[in-house]
Amino acid sequence: MSEPVPVTILLVEDDEVIRRSVAMALERYGYRVSVAGDGLTGLELFRDGHHDLLLLDVMLPELDGIGLCRRIRESSTAPILMMSARGDALDVVSGLEAGADDYVVKPVDTAVLVARIRSLLRRAAFVPPATGRTGPPEAPAGRLVFGDLSIDPAALEVRRGGEEIALAPTELRLLLEFSAHPGIVLDRQSLLRNVWDYGWDGDTRVVDLCVQRLRKKIGADRIETVRGFGYKLRR
Repeated sequence: MSEPVPVTILLVEDDEVIRRSVAMALERYGYRVSVAGDGLTGLELFRDGHHDLLLLDVMLPELDGIGLCRRIRESSTAPILMMSARGDALDVVSGLEAGADDYVVKPVDTAVLVARIRSLLRRAAFVPPATGRTGPPEAPAGRLVFGDLSIDPAALEVRRGGEEIALAPTELRLLLEFSAHPGIVLDRQSLLRNVWDYGWDGDTRVVDLCVQRLRKKIGADRIETVRGFGYKLRR
């Protein structure tokens, strides 16, 4: 029997001490890690090889993490986890708007970092999370239609006006969660648990920014904000 192929992570961090310590920690968990000390080198490594997940610092020389995230999103839906030294609201929002799936604040505990990475990889592969819930949210069999939007939960295919829409894994999982409960208001904390696979309270800005990105792709009026409660997919 062939050995399982290890997950490959691209780590882009300009601080050498942090870069080496994070890479060593991830390798102890069985990940294969490629490293870069600046954004342009990170972009070259991304283009030259396959990476299952990208771990990007916000503050990088040559090309900062926000710009790098945008460049990667032009051609890839691979999971992206941003790292911010300050946890500054602007850093967080900018990273999520650029297409990142989640973020952590440095210094980050290794166990927390690995938990976030595993969660992102589960979302990307739609395999069962640790909570025991099925990978893609439960949805009725067959194609679902909401106006000009059609969703095939089995094929993981989304079309708008007949044209296929490219969604990042987190965006797709979020849409599947909404489509499983059309017309029902879903609060941010339940979305964090079921879509982001958080076993603890997370930052709800992650939800809000992902909803914004999803709206741009499927139609701004398709997901309704219910102030003080959460969001719902219009029937």
